[in-house]
Amino acid sequence: MSIFNIYEYNCIYSYNGGDATDIVQIFKALADENRLRILNLLRNGELCVCDIEAVLRIKQSNVSRHLNKLKIARIIVSEKKSQWVYYRLNDEIFLQYPFLSIIINNEIEKIGICKKDLSLLEKLKTSGRSCS
Repeated sequence: MSIFNIYEYNCIYSYNGGDATDIVQIFKALADENRLRILNLLRNGELCVCDIEAVLRIKQSNVSRHLNKLKIARIIVSEKKSQWVYYRLNDEIFLQYPFLSIIINNEIEKIGICKKDLSLLEKLKTSGRSCS
């Protein structure tokens, strides 16, 4: 069993402040496979709930619940465009907590289902499917 060593990623972690409850909420939000899968999808750009629902193959209510937990932890932000709400990664939290970038960019892709999710998302995008 190896201990996570941040130096192997050629960066030095620096804590830029924040409340202890912030970090607790972040770790709670990361402690679910579906939320990790959502973050994996969002690292390539913003998506609406229906796109996430289609890829993860879970009900819209469950997707919304997971998105809400990620929003509470401030890992993602949302923007309403017409009748649809689009979600994306929150750049500010990634600057405040650089370890999130390591997790999102280097570790999530090691989860087998995440690779499949990205492939399915690409097929959905090229199919011309839309939320409306």
